[in-house]
Amino acid sequence: MEIEDEAWARDLPDAQALVAAAANAALAAAQREGAVVVLLTDDAAVQDLNSRFRGKDMATNVLSFPAAENPEDHLGDVALAHGVCVREAAAQGKSLAHHLQHLVAHGVLHLVGYDHETDDEAEDMEGLERVVMAGLGAPDPYGAEQGDDG
Repeated sequence: MEIEDEAWARDLPDAQALVAAAANAALAAAQREGAVVVLLTDDAAVQDLNSRFRGKDMATNVLSFPAAENPEDHLGDVALAHGVCVREAAAQGKSLAHHLQHLVAHGVLHLVGYDHETDDEAEDMEGLERVVMAGLGAPDPYGAEQGDDG
């Protein structure tokens, strides 16, 4: 894991442990093994990545970049935008810690092939995310109306 934007460390001194727990839980839920790199950065960096690799010139909460098959079993990279995540957590009544863990799990699941393009895919992926978050002792990330849940 790399913290590029120090605002992450300021707001979540235990960010590294939170990220590791969420990534490992997501891999376990998906019954996969491998290495993942997580970058905690700012909105401008994520906007640049989103623009260059997805053609969308805007910041977003999380981006996943699956790796090509490799002998090191590196599954890919996940990047998270601090400002977007902070704003979303506040708007949804969630703690930043739980929101970060949910988005890390979401990103890691993308790396191992899960998606949410169809209703069935979304149901499968969200179900795994709920399992991961419950295992981390966090509330249901899709129950925003219940308060601190992501």
